[in-house]
This record gives sequence, C-alpha cells and structure tokens, in this order.
Amino acid sequence: MLSSNPEAKVSDMADELVHYEVQRGIATITLDSPHNRNALSSQLRRELKEHLGSAASDDQVRVVVLTHTGSVFCSGMDLKEAAGASAGDQGVNEFPAILEQLWTSPKPVVAALKGPARAGGVGIVAACDISIAATSATFAFSEVRIGVVPAVISVTVLPRLLPRQAHELFLTGETFDAKRAVEIGLLNSATDDVDAEVRRYTDMLARGAPNALAATKEMLQQERSTNLGEVFADMLKLSAQHFGGPEGQEGIAAFKEKRNPSWVP
Repeated sequence: MLSSNPEAKVSDMADELVHYEVQRGIATITLDSPHNRNALSSQLRRELKEHLGSAASDDQVRVVVLTHTGSVFCSGMDLKEAAGASAGDQGVNEFPAILEQLWTSPKPVVAALKGPARAGGVGIVAACDISIAATSATFAFSEVRIGVVPAVISVTVLPRLLPRQAHELFLTGETFDAKRAVEIGLLNSATDDVDAEVRRYTDMLARGAPNALAATKEMLQQERSTNLGEVFADMLKLSAQHFGGPEGQEGIAAFKEKRNPSWVP
C-alpha cells in the first residue's frame, strides 16, 4: 500500500520490520516480517509501538490502517525469542502497551488482513476499531495447545466476542474461518477484495470530525453505570460540548450550506 506520491510521509525502510506511510490523512502501518509470519519479535513490537505513537500525535493523520506483507497477518508472540526466557523477560510483558495504544488511539484504527492471525495477532485484530479480513483468512486462540493462557489478549478480545463462543474457542484452540469471525463479533467484514473494503471504511471514517471521533471512541469504551440518570447526565454534557464546539458548529454550517466540512480531506 505504499504510495508514489512524493509528498507522502514514508519511514526509512532499511532493515525495519514495520513501515509507516501517511497519505491524504491515512497512516498505513505495515508489518513486514514474513520470514517469521510477522511474529511479535522485540524489534517488530518496538517499531509498531513507535509508529502507532507517531500516528496518534500527528494532526494530519485522520485514520490508521494496520496491514501486512506476506501470507500471514500475525502469528502471535515470537516463540523463538520466548524459548528459555524467564517469566520476567518474556516479550509478552510489553504487549499490553501495544494493545492499549490500538484500543485507546484517538484516531480510528482499521485492521486489514489478507491472511491468518493467531494468538496475539488476534488480540491486535480485536483491539482495532474496524477489522476486515479476506474470506480465506483463518483465526485461532492457540495458546492452550502450547500450554499457555490467552490472558493478555482477553482484555481486547472478550469485549468483542459472544460469551459462549469465547469459551469454546479459547478452551479448544480450534481454527475458525473469517465468516465465523464476523458472526461472533471479531471481524466487521470478510471479503474477497480487502483493499476495496478498506477504502470504503477509511472514506467514511475520514468524513468524521477528528475531535468528535476521539470523544466517541472514549465514550464507547466507558463502563456504563447502572444508574440511567447518571448515564444520561454524562451523555448530555458530552453532546452539548460538541454541539457548541467549533467542529459541531462547522459541521452544522456545512450541512446548511450543502458543502463538505473543513476537515474532510
């Protein structure tokens, strides 16, 4: 998904495992470690974390797309690095920070998979706001089959999955296809044309006002009180802030004037 546009921002690709490009408000982060099926090695984790930080802090970035080279999106933690390491030295200790970056990013994050995801890779898919996969992609929570627990990824996966399906798939480690991943809530879409579907979503997301999108993401992630009066009071305050704010006023004016708001690329 690299661009020929000379104005696009592209990271130095020499020896790196994760590439970064910004074009027309879309930051594309590409996992490029096909030799180990884009496993979450220490270098890949470090570069992914850096690029996610760059996208979050860049006012020119409106949407983030996380994709990959090779036939596999992400195979999970790098087991070669994990072999022989003590509990305190395991790379999984650094993984929550990446999942949190994806989950709390003020910019919408779209995962684009043209191949399988396993274990930690599925945690990444779940942490993104929108996840799109090729119909041929497969998934599995394979941790129990190698004697470990899908504990860290459960933080992002369980809010997405139907409870009964989560019990089945976490406990059996069974491989399931993209169609089922959509049915249980892990994916938004399974398609034969991932690129076209990604463009469809990024075009829609880019039409949202940046501050409104960030606030909406934060709202969606809040644990709701059982007191409806408190919930409505909080939501009324949030709504009023954005109706009266500069984005709300610009959006209303653009609607009345039958034009695109100023933030649309």
